[in-house]
Amino acid sequence: MNHKLLYKNPKTILNKGTGFLSGYTHSLNPYTGCSFGCSYCYVRQMPVSLFREGEWGAWVDVKSNAATLLAKELRKAKTKGNVTIFMSSSTDPYQPIEYKEKITRSLLEVMVEDPPDFLLIQTRSPLVSRDIDLLQQLKNKVRVSMTIETDSEVIRKHFTPEAPSIQARFKTLEKLVTAGIPSQVAIAPVLPSGEFFPHKLKQFVNRICIDDYFMGDGSEGKRTKKIGIEKKYIEMGLEEWYNPQAYQQVYRRFLDVFSKDQIYVSQAGFEP
Repeated sequence: MNHKLLYKNPKTILNKGTGFLSGYTHSLNPYTGCSFGCSYCYVRQMPVSLFREGEWGAWVDVKSNAATLLAKELRKAKTKGNVTIFMSSSTDPYQPIEYKEKITRSLLEVMVEDPPDFLLIQTRSPLVSRDIDLLQQLKNKVRVSMTIETDSEVIRKHFTPEAPSIQARFKTLEKLVTAGIPSQVAIAPVLPSGEFFPHKLKQFVNRICIDDYFMGDGSEGKRTKKIGIEKKYIEMGLEEWYNPQAYQQVYRRFLDVFSKDQIYVSQAGFEP
């Protein structure tokens, strides 16, 4: 897919944490849009996507002045109390254009100089390992949450063909953990997976977050339903995986390998 890039200078970069992210004081999005274009992404049904020309995944706005804005807004926010940041809520901070633009890296550089009380980085990209040097300086004030929805490349290619491979994400987790970066895996949303999925993750992390469309899309699954994602399941004969109880099977599998206090469900797994 060809991706249209636009360079913009927004007036603000920190947004108030609300709804699913109400546990955070702020959310932070280095980009608008996301070239991974995952088929199930609930952002497709949000104004940022609905009122733009072009399919979700076909365009990305680069926030050129992001670091300058963050330095200013972070200082101001810290005068009012604790600052906890979720990066990112409606894009992947490490999508392909980040290799060149380094917007996310510039934001981390600001936060290394003036740390928030906590930063969660939500990504599915191996590029996050490039910034291990900065993440190490944030110590226990950061957690990387790596999205791995399934252990099957067949499933991954069916639902998210533009996303990084599962194996690449495993290797990235290994790098992060070896470097001492606090990390978790977000099985979000739950996609069809195998019984050995928990065993594959156990060697890397001791913290798992399990989420699905019905708990995690901010509308009890209604946004996802409008996308028509059920058709993707029907195409593979996997309809039983598209229902509010499907995550429980995955949860039980993980309970056989992880302790109960290492497994979080939905919002609780993303909290500061």
